[in-house]
Amino acid sequence: MVDVADKLAYFRAITGLEDPGLCTEILQAHDWDLELAISSFTSNHTDNHPFSSSSTATATATTTTAVGPSNATIHRSDSTSIAPAGAPPPGLAWKIITLPISVISGSLGLISGAVGFGLWAAGGVLSYSLGFIGLGSNSGRGGDSSAQLVTVSAASREAMEFVAQFERDYGSGSSSRPNFVGEGFMDALTRSRNTFKLLFVYLHSPDHLDTPAFCEGTLCSEVLSAFVNENFVAWGGSIRGSEGFKMSNSLKASRFPFCAIVMPSTNQRIALLQQVEGPKSPEEMLMILQRVLEESAPVLLTARLEAEERTTNMRLREEQDAAYRAALEADQARERQQREEKERLEREAAEAERKCKEEEEAKDRAAREAAEKDAALARLRQEKALSLGAEPEKGPDVTQVLVRFPTGERKERRFHSAATIQSLYDYVDSLGYLNVENYSLVTNFPRVVYGTDKVSLSLKEAGLHPQASLFVELN
Repeated sequence: MVDVADKLAYFRAITGLEDPGLCTEILQAHDWDLELAISSFTSNHTDNHPFSSSSTATATATTTTAVGPSNATIHRSDSTSIAPAGAPPPGLAWKIITLPISVISGSLGLISGAVGFGLWAAGGVLSYSLGFIGLGSNSGRGGDSSAQLVTVSAASREAMEFVAQFERDYGSGSSSRPNFVGEGFMDALTRSRNTFKLLFVYLHSPDHLDTPAFCEGTLCSEVLSAFVNENFVAWGGSIRGSEGFKMSNSLKASRFPFCAIVMPSTNQRIALLQQVEGPKSPEEMLMILQRVLEESAPVLLTARLEAEERTTNMRLREEQDAAYRAALEADQARERQQREEKERLEREAAEAERKCKEEEEAKDRAAREAAEKDAALARLRQEKALSLGAEPEKGPDVTQVLVRFPTGERKERRFHSAATIQSLYDYVDSLGYLNVENYSLVTNFPRVVYGTDKVSLSLKEAGLHPQASLFVELN
């Protein structure tokens, strides 16, 4: 009887029917299939009570869509409009959808479900926490009342798998695509609330014939994807996945491709601003999104202003608290400063003495190193000068070389045409005009850099015979 009582209590909470006998008859007529009974009830009441967005001077009626934990079926009832006071409501009719946000595992489904249903029946409000509750497709038919748990991590994993698959199928070689967030629907809804943006929802039907063309031609068009990425938080899910399937039932997706624009509301609800069913061109989608964005601007602006006001008030309180704490700590700070000042002076005196000693040692060490370096350079220049040998006399096998330095100085010397480029570097080093070691010998016309890869070439092989003009280029 626990299973029957749970289903009866849940059916009453969702449909709003107070007569337990009538609820029992409806469930019995549908063989206690909770999904089928709620769908049948909501379909009949939808036909008899069409959605109306007209408002009167006293109240504005909209359609409330309550999503239950079994398979996100929908019940419609009247509720007040979410449009803020003083702001004109959007031209389109908004549907308010109550989301399931509690997590009831399979092992605790019966106990937690009974407690939850009691709260719903007593208070008339669906109370949930974090995540979706789902009864499996065989729940009512097989007699198993355990609830399918969809944890936050599972929802995020499912969203990330969808994003990865979408990019593999439609994003290769193109950066024009909606930036679907890799997180569960509730996290995406929270993100849209925190960024004061609408939530763009795309339900992906992989087997539908229009899906590839819609994804490639419309969703991944440069203009539409840029508009969505700039103005919306985008969330997508495959109807093959648990959360995508639940959202397709919640939003009553009857045709694919299916898109929807929603925004967070109050009391764990979302406002369904627009449904787009069937294939659409990028231009049609863009017109729809622009219209919804314009009509929703007053609500988003009001939400942003209220959030900024709350932030300002919180900052003021924090500043007041900080000032109060600072006043209490002032005396302690002064005592601490006096103590620290005394310690600091002692440390500075010791540090100054240590630094003075280190500076003297560093000067001595630098002087020794400079002297050693100068001596080493002098020896190196002398060795390179000796390695050049005597300057040859002019002749057919002798090359006249002119070297220009960055300072403007010019030096000339004759070399045997068989001498290597390395001999030119040794000659420049032996002159001691440069204080750097990294430089190159370069000709201007044509420009040729005689770097380390050419030092083994002879002057004749390098094209520098019978005469050459080179300049020193610092690297």
